[in-house]
Amino acid sequence: MSEVSRPSVLDMSAAEPVIARRRRFRLSLPAKVAAGLLVLLYAAALFAPFLAPYSPQLQDREHPFHPPTKLHWSGGPFVRGSVVADPLRRQYREDAAVYRLHVFRHGHLFEADAPGRLYLLGTDEFGRDVFSRLLYGARISLSVGLAGILITYVLGLLFGGLAGYFRGSVDTVLMRSSEVLMSVPSLYLILALRALFPVDLPSGVLYVAVVMILSLVLWASLARIIRGMVLSIRELDYVHAAEALGASPMRVILRHVLPNTASFVIVAATLSVPAYILGEVALSFLGAGVQEPTASWGNMLREAQNVPVLATFPWILAPGVVIFLTVLAFNFLGDGLRDALDPRSAGTRA
Repeated sequence: MSEVSRPSVLDMSAAEPVIARRRRFRLSLPAKVAAGLLVLLYAAALFAPFLAPYSPQLQDREHPFHPPTKLHWSGGPFVRGSVVADPLRRQYREDAAVYRLHVFRHGHLFEADAPGRLYLLGTDEFGRDVFSRLLYGARISLSVGLAGILITYVLGLLFGGLAGYFRGSVDTVLMRSSEVLMSVPSLYLILALRALFPVDLPSGVLYVAVVMILSLVLWASLARIIRGMVLSIRELDYVHAAEALGASPMRVILRHVLPNTASFVIVAATLSVPAYILGEVALSFLGAGVQEPTASWGNMLREAQNVPVLATFPWILAPGVVIFLTVLAFNFLGDGLRDALDPRSAGTRA
């Protein structure tokens, strides 16, 4: 009578890594927190007209550099009126007037009774609400990263794939062109390309110009990495099989070669978004990017150049804090995706 076969210890140990690998294909806690923060930031930018209590261009000349409004909760949320206590130092104090806060009023999430004002993050030198401008500025600064990544990675994948697959003269021309771009410091090259456009461009045209400049400057390093990956992938058996079946070179590149770089591209794109955001911030901060009165995080930071102003009115630095958190979140998310998508690290982590 034959014994019932049972899984041996070797069989169990052989199956265990497979189960472990499936379980380990998860984002780490910092990556999850970073992803949640980025979702909130992009949602806030998308719904800026609803979340922002005021227009980003609305000026309150009677309240420049007004500090963040204090909320009161006795009997329901309300704010008090404010009067100038020291015109020279731009200091304010509350008066006895009470203005109730309302939600879902006039197309906004919250609003104070007129003529009361609710400045969650204070105002700038023109009396414009910093919180409202921060939300509207996010629409430009955050979308620059996504639009720039889309264009850059199309160029990088295309040129890198062509150079790695065809090699020879195609490889020489494309890679030498990328090396010329990489040899010039990126900030100087960005400023030089920006100088080709008129200063008084409309905000929409200037936004497109900034995206195109950043994309054209930053595709070179990606193309070189993709080219190295394609050089190894093109020697695999399934690529030779597709060529033997008569597939055209572009079909082989687009259907069989480049898809195998997807895990790297996803991680690299996540880690590259901050470069585009910081590029737009740098251009706007230097006066070569998005111009006033259109709000962006970069031109909002220009007021923080004055140290006495920054020391007296620290809420002006709010865009810098949001930029720091955004860049940090993208870096944590990129690291988490890299660990989750890398099969070598999945097999070695306990």
